[in-house]
Amino acid sequence: MASLRARIAGAPPDPGAALEAWGQRLPLAELAAASGLGPARAELAGRSVLLRTQSQLGAARGLVELDGLARRLVLCPPDLAAQHLPAVLATAEVDAILTDGPDADLADLGVPIYRLGPSARLTAAEDHAPVTTEWLLFTSGTTGTPKMVIHSLASLTDAIAPRPAGGARVVSGTYYDVRRYGGLQALLRALVRGCSMALCEAAEPLNDQLERLARLGVSHMSGTPSHWRRVLMSSQVTAISPAYVRLSGEIADQPVLDSLQAAFPQAVVAHAYASTEAGIGFELEDGLEGFPDELLGRSAPVEMKVEDGSLRIRSPRAAVGYAGPAAPALADAEGFIDTGDIVEFKDGRWRFIGRRNGIINVGGLKVHPEEIEAVINRHPAVRVSRVRGRRNPIVGALVSAEVALADPQAAGSPELESALRASILDLCRSLLAPYKMPATIRFVAGLAMTAGGKVERSDG
Repeated sequence: MASLRARIAGAPPDPGAALEAWGQRLPLAELAAASGLGPARAELAGRSVLLRTQSQLGAARGLVELDGLARRLVLCPPDLAAQHLPAVLATAEVDAILTDGPDADLADLGVPIYRLGPSARLTAAEDHAPVTTEWLLFTSGTTGTPKMVIHSLASLTDAIAPRPAGGARVVSGTYYDVRRYGGLQALLRALVRGCSMALCEAAEPLNDQLERLARLGVSHMSGTPSHWRRVLMSSQVTAISPAYVRLSGEIADQPVLDSLQAAFPQAVVAHAYASTEAGIGFELEDGLEGFPDELLGRSAPVEMKVEDGSLRIRSPRAAVGYAGPAAPALADAEGFIDTGDIVEFKDGRWRFIGRRNGIINVGGLKVHPEEIEAVINRHPAVRVSRVRGRRNPIVGALVSAEVALADPQAAGSPELESALRASILDLCRSLLAPYKMPATIRFVAGLAMTAGGKVERSDG
């Protein structure tokens, strides 16, 4: 397969197409024809390189520089703790680091550091025979020493269809960080199709962000359900008018799908299933949570089945395995990856009810937090909720819920909160078994998100 740089050059971009970040701009034509490595290109050829950048645009530049040049690139997420760097370097056999600026975390690691400089046109003499580069990506939701999976440009772009000839101009945008799988997918889609793309930084005020997206004319926007709930709570939500809205990374429950369709009636609202390990499983535009039964048992390219309640996927879009000599097997003997996402068939549709490793044990009975959150989120006064287990000496754990209201002004009134609490519990009582009922409900102004755009579930 051609390198990422060659694929960008082979799909001429829209006139003026660029990657747009908060106060930064990078033309796609520059990505295709220029390099910021200079003589370092020869020194990085064939090496295993950790790409650790301070900016998303720096990451985009680094990916284009390294694919086809390095034998392995390790895409470092923005929240990787410095304490894990030595283990990462050892596992990935890193022998060089590429960055876009000073980084104190990289000192004294015993590995040469290279920095991206100003772009200069790349000549044929400076180019190298392309190699098939391994892409090492960090899995999400990992505690302790992080895990990495091995992808290739082919597996990462398998789900990207060619750009339709004569189609309308597309300006994409994403709330994901491009140094994680979801954002990387959005970035690669824009690059190989030659489309402009807007990137969002966590530090950028949301209202300013929405106004910037509107100025750029973003037509296709992606993010997690948690990202979109923040947008729906913003006073500037009407600033944008996308033609296509996409959700993935968390369970897309019916309330958030309905709310997005109501906020953007002109848009196609789609939700997708994807994971760093298994790749993109499906994308649906029917406006309904979960997925239809006919997706199971279908033939290539993506095959899915449910075993022991867990969704399993076999696909050319999946990673080939975990990195490291002592790494566990990623797939079973038949090539299926156990995603760890638990589903159940209900009302003619498979619905996600939670993660296997997130179960709350209530008196020996299993409770999935996401299942209870989906019910609470159905309440018209609720924007988003988080359910966690609280230790209890009698039953082991009790279900505790935190709720952010659609109208923040409603919080803080004892009378109104009492009425809403009773109403939410009535809804839960009508749809949940007694042992799944929240023992406590606390109203909060908002819920923290991880760097990957998901509801933060740790107790810290």
